Amino acid sequence: MSRGPDQRISDILEAIDRCRRYSAALDDDDADLIEMAEDAIERNLQIIGEAANHLPSEITDAHPEIAWPQIRGFRNILVHHYFGVDVDVVRDVIETHLPPLAEALRAPGAPRR
Repeated sequence: MSRGPDQRISDILEAIDRCRRYSAALDDDDADLIEMAEDAIERNLQIIGEAANHLPSEITDAHPEIAWPQIRGFRNILVHHYFGVDVDVVRDVIETHLPPLAEALRAPGAPRR
C-alpha cells in the first residue's frame, strides 16, 4: 500500500516530535536509557529521510530553504554507515535542522496531517 504526500508529511512530523522528546534522555545518567534513546532517534531520523525521499517535487520545490538532498543523504548514512554515526551530529540535526523542517511542513498551504 502506497502512502500519499499527506501521510508522508504526517510521518515526518511525528518522527520529528519523537526525536525532540527522546533527545532529552541523551543527558541522563543511565547508560542504557541513553543507548535506547540514541537507537530510537536514529530510527526516527531514518523515517524522516525515507518519507522525504517520497515527497513529490511540488512540496520540496515549495521549500527550497530545506536541505532535501542532505535529509535523504543523512538517512543513507544512518542506514549504511551506522557504525560511524556521531551523536553530536545527531544532536545538531535535532536542534538545528528539524525545527525548520517541521515549520515548513506545517506552514499555511502545506498539506495537513
